[in-house]
Amino acid sequence: MSLHSDAAALLDELVALRRDLHRIPEIGLQLPRTQERVLTALDGLPLEITLGENLSSITAVLRGGRPGGTVLLRGDMDALPVTEASGEEFTSILDGAMHACGHDLHTAGLVGAARLLAARKEDLPGDVVFMFQPGEEGWDGAGLMIDEGVLTASGKHVDAAYGLHVSAASYPKGQFTARPGTLMAASGALEVRVLGDGGHGSSPHDARDPIPAACEMVTALQTMVTRTFDVFDPVVITVGSFHAGTRRNIIPDDAVFEATLRSFSPEVAARVGERAVRVCRGIAQAHGLDIEVTYEPEYPATVNDAGAYEFVAATIRDVFGEERFTEMADPITGSEDFSRVLERVPGAYLFLGACPADPATAPDNHSPRARFDDSVLGDGAALLAELAVRRLALLAG
Repeated sequence: MSLHSDAAALLDELVALRRDLHRIPEIGLQLPRTQERVLTALDGLPLEITLGENLSSITAVLRGGRPGGTVLLRGDMDALPVTEASGEEFTSILDGAMHACGHDLHTAGLVGAARLLAARKEDLPGDVVFMFQPGEEGWDGAGLMIDEGVLTASGKHVDAAYGLHVSAASYPKGQFTARPGTLMAASGALEVRVLGDGGHGSSPHDARDPIPAACEMVTALQTMVTRTFDVFDPVVITVGSFHAGTRRNIIPDDAVFEATLRSFSPEVAARVGERAVRVCRGIAQAHGLDIEVTYEPEYPATVNDAGAYEFVAATIRDVFGEERFTEMADPITGSEDFSRVLERVPGAYLFLGACPADPATAPDNHSPRARFDDSVLGDGAALLAELAVRRLALLAG
């Protein structure tokens, strides 16, 4: 039996696991209920399991029957602070939390890959590390797992690493896609507090109003992008949070906003934060206001090793057919902490369409209305397992 056919036989079980996880979404680094459910799903498999110390991660090592290299497969487990409006019958039971990015499918798919590979452990020339990771959504869970030793969990450093992300829109159901080189953007967090002196709305000249200056900063940051950075090495700035004041006739003491800065090259990533801080400070000074402003780099760009990309593309075409793989024309402006792994290990990250409707109009990942077709779980699990089997064989020579 092939991995593909064995995965198809596991589909109902994986769908049930995914829907269980979908009902109990947890946010951040501590996911106790999710961890418990995954451990139950892995129970009985010949795995060496280590739990995280500073996060509720699970690192599971499968020892092959023969010595060889080590391949890492990753699935992230955390949800988002979103109130679900998908209409699914297995909707979240927790207000304000939802698996709106499909990480429940990633986790179930990785469990499936573990099941498939455990059944073939004696034939494996090397080891497989399964990285069940909390805290992808802005918490740098991958970085913490690396600090706690996930890349050397088998006793030697990982030789190759692969991860997969489902998409609720953009790609047809069952379509795999990736690209060599830069796949996703680097990101950083800009936090700004403009400090003025509050007063009566009828007498702004007797106060120091922080709101116009903060608004000017928001628009000036967009101008900075077009006048400071090469259009062919793009920057994307989104102000996602802006708060000021309590009533329309009161000038507040301060205005606060937060932005995400995204870029694609190391050179721009090193400059964009400093330039953004300088723009905000300059505007505050021009308005006679004080300012508290910080910029913190978050995730580096996700960069696929060229050889690993070609290996993944060839594997998909061989297992699923030529029509099931499409090379992405451009990188995606989202960010991903699997980039931490790919900085240290040759590997690749890819996407799998899980759209249950028209991908051109379906709600996308992170939407409260996002829906994912979990019939793709078998193919996702089969691919992860196939990548491990074939890569270990190549490492063994």
